Amino acid sequence: MGALRVATVNIWCRHGDWEARREVLREGFRTLQPDLVALQETVVTDESDQTRELFDDEYHVLHQGRRTPEGVGCSIVSKWPAVTVDEIDLCVTERVDPRDFPGRSTVAEFETPVGTVLFVNHKPNWQIAYERERELQAVNAAAAIEKLAAGRDLHVVLAGDFDARPDTASVRFWTGRQSLGDLSVNYQDAWEFAHPDESGHTFTLENPLIVSEADWSRIPARRIDYLMVRCDDRGPTLRIRSAGRLFDQPVDGHFGTDHFGVTAELEQP
Repeated sequence: MGALRVATVNIWCRHGDWEARREVLREGFRTLQPDLVALQETVVTDESDQTRELFDDEYHVLHQGRRTPEGVGCSIVSKWPAVTVDEIDLCVTERVDPRDFPGRSTVAEFETPVGTVLFVNHKPNWQIAYERERELQAVNAAAAIEKLAAGRDLHVVLAGDFDARPDTASVRFWTGRQSLGDLSVNYQDAWEFAHPDESGHTFTLENPLIVSEADWSRIPARRIDYLMVRCDDRGPTLRIRSAGRLFDQPVDGHFGTDHFGVTAELEQP
């Protein structure tokens, strides 16, 4: 039976003590041995590639095409080369500024032990008051994914820092609890499936890095990082064997990043 280990982590650019954080992240990924990873807030410039500092050469790296002037964007890391790569535009209103927010989701197709997988790195707007934008961005991304997946025998794994709690409209849309516009979809939240009675907060004062540079001390603990599996009429097309938080403990006094990541083990039904 085929299996897949996936992960998502916002690595927080080069903020804080990057050298110490880099070692925590690098060793954590080396121990985890993931198959597919969605990274948010990676820095790529002509001089350096932050993602390459974290993964050995055995991994393939895809970088989002549109990035901020400082080189910030999203990246996908995989054990296999991508068959195809598409980018979905998330610049949905005049408030979305590509200089602050790259405004794209990346969809990469891979041939894996569980079959063909569309792996989606989704990063909507981060501003607390931008839920309307996150709703429109979710609809844009979901519609594009449905078009790419139409009539094909494949799985869709949706990953990312959604900057929205499970009870917000954008996440309720993804998990099939409500429609938006003229569209409804259904993705199974891996954490909710594996830990239905646990909060699983990924952005919380348990992690001191959220107040070290940009002071988020006034915000309540939230779960905003997700791994989801697209459903057919009977449920998720891949069985969710387990899910857990990633980088949620300090190593030698250092946390890897300001978010706790999420990892999941998926397998063929």
